[in-house]
Amino acid sequence: MRRSLKLAAAVLSGSLGIASLAACGAKSTDNTTAGAGGGSGLKVGMAYDIGGRGDQSFNDSAARGLDQAKSELGATINEAEAKSGESEADKEQRLKSLVTGGFNPVIAVGFIYQDAVNKVAKDNPNVKFAIIDSSSPDQPSNVTSLTFSEEQGSFLAGVAAANKSKTKHVGFIGGVQSELIKKFEAGYVAGAKSVTPDIQVEVTYLSTPPDNTGFADPGKGKQAAQGQLDKGADVIYSAAGSSGSGAIEAVATATGSKWAIGVDSDQATQPALAKYKDHILTSMVKNVNTAVFSFIKSAKDGNVQGGVKNFDLKDGGVSLATTGGYIDDIKAKIDAATQQITSGATKVPTAPQG
Repeated sequence: MRRSLKLAAAVLSGSLGIASLAACGAKSTDNTTAGAGGGSGLKVGMAYDIGGRGDQSFNDSAARGLDQAKSELGATINEAEAKSGESEADKEQRLKSLVTGGFNPVIAVGFIYQDAVNKVAKDNPNVKFAIIDSSSPDQPSNVTSLTFSEEQGSFLAGVAAANKSKTKHVGFIGGVQSELIKKFEAGYVAGAKSVTPDIQVEVTYLSTPPDNTGFADPGKGKQAAQGQLDKGADVIYSAAGSSGSGAIEAVATATGSKWAIGVDSDQATQPALAKYKDHILTSMVKNVNTAVFSFIKSAKDGNVQGGVKNFDLKDGGVSLATTGGYIDDIKAKIDAATQQITSGATKVPTAPQG
């Protein structure tokens, strides 16, 4: 699923952009690939966060939106991904290479691209850019921020966790201790405490910026989850990219009745996690695919608007997965919490409280 672009492919395609992507460590599914209607002239570039396509989580959700654009809009696509420990210059070069290759729009997946997007978009005002999970007051008008109310979906995950916990002790694992992931933590803790005010919540972060490896280290995720299990947590929610697969493995192989809660994608349906699906209570689904496809279609139709486009619980931007039927028995409680949030009666915090 992840392989370096081969020089021969770049030569055969005659694309300077693809050759440049190979030079900066980019990875692609099929180099540059076109949909059935590839003659549409729509060329979309996507720069993934660490972990890339195949992370079973955040990046894969974005990839589904890209694949939809390929099949339904006839888009030609090219994909590249960030690497652990890379510099800002590497991120800028990745975006520049997509622009040089004629890709427009260009989508950056993850807040780690904010500075690079600001710079490259400013230098290329005729190219439309989108960045997922980040916004900046300094970003140029040709940049659209695609953001989500993660705290709202995480609140529902907390409600589910507290209702299913037999020990009144649950856990949260964050990939990187950033403002974004703190939104997940804040919502989860608030949701759990709305059900059981004295519930104990373990919180573990795998790395701290500028170290973003916490999003791509299943071993660390597994170790963190084991630590929380050892302390008595029996439901663990991970917002940690591909590191979350390690946490799910730890929960699934633990003795007794333990539950994992997935994130971003419906992780119980991911092939790589199939053997653990009976231990995944639910997933807080962030419909990045919907946002990505919507943005690409607006670019094709010529009506892209810059600024921030937020997707919340009310408009389906976030939700809880029901695969396996494990939360069917608490559906009324989940529905009630949902109604309280969408009506405005419950204000979900976006930062940890105390």
